[in-house]
Amino acid sequence: MNMSTTTVPSAATPKKVNRIGLEPTAYRGNKTTLCAGCGHNAISERIIEAFYELGIEPYHVAKLSGIGCSSKSPAYFLRSACGLNALHGRMPSVATGAIIANRSLIAIGVSGDGDTASIGIGQFVHLMRRNLPMTYIIEDNGCYGLTKGQFSATADLGSKLKTGVVNDLRPIDTCALAIQLGATYVARSFSGDKKQLLALLEGAISHKGTAMLDVISPCVTFNDHEGSTKSYGYVKDHEMPLTDVSFVPFFEDISIEYEPGTAHDVTLHDGSRLVLRKLAQDYDPSDKLQAFRVLEESQQQEEVLTGLLYVNTQSTDFIELLNIVDEPLALLPESRVRPPESVLKQVMEEAR
Repeated sequence: MNMSTTTVPSAATPKKVNRIGLEPTAYRGNKTTLCAGCGHNAISERIIEAFYELGIEPYHVAKLSGIGCSSKSPAYFLRSACGLNALHGRMPSVATGAIIANRSLIAIGVSGDGDTASIGIGQFVHLMRRNLPMTYIIEDNGCYGLTKGQFSATADLGSKLKTGVVNDLRPIDTCALAIQLGATYVARSFSGDKKQLLALLEGAISHKGTAMLDVISPCVTFNDHEGSTKSYGYVKDHEMPLTDVSFVPFFEDISIEYEPGTAHDVTLHDGSRLVLRKLAQDYDPSDKLQAFRVLEESQQQEEVLTGLLYVNTQSTDFIELLNIVDEPLALLPESRVRPPESVLKQVMEEAR
């Protein structure tokens, strides 16, 4: 008698999901159209990782940008998030309106060194001083990649273009400016440093207030040559990590053991902790004056200082300052946002 053999199918390999059950593909965007090897693409990858690891619903996110190579980046992550390209340098005002209208949104703005430090410098200044709850990323390559690589306002003194032209103007240090104006989370990183950039992004997204990250992101087409201070080679040779940064999400039940004096914990608004592991120096990111000092010293020594430069978890953010109701303004019914005729008459009488 012939016996047929029945093959039992093997159990399917379980899919990789995060704490809310979403796969990594839910956080991706469209295929990049930037130059191969562009540092901006590496930043987009870290943004995808950060939102996936934190377990944030993509449709709760508002992603905003201005104009430039950097401002194309939001198309490459969080496909199902809300997105808007503003006018050149005008992203901060659009972000302000969006967040005030709907305080439940998690806002992330991506800008460039030209979009921020040149045409948009006025808007950048007021965004930093308001401490609006959002993550603001500067993809900093020291040049205008869309218009053939001219120097931007963050190009270092003495750096060279491919054409041999030498920059004779001092750069605008966006980190120092952000700290001075009132941003409450300020950091600098390098697009090629995956571990550090991911930790800083997760801390920024979890921070309550303006989190500004200046990310050195080499332009492989116009600013990755000998003589550039924003090239891959230069940053790798001159980078000085301020601290070894890791991020511990509040939802992970995890314990860390370390020797006294080797780490510094900063409690964030939601109970999460930013754990800074000390290297050679005892750096305190809550000390604003020390942040200015190390930034100035690094510039004089021609070093690229990376890490969390400054954090303040006690400052009131812009939404709290305005004393806005808990419900998103955009979702309030007309009966709550439009005063009745009797109230308008009363106001008119009081104004006589």
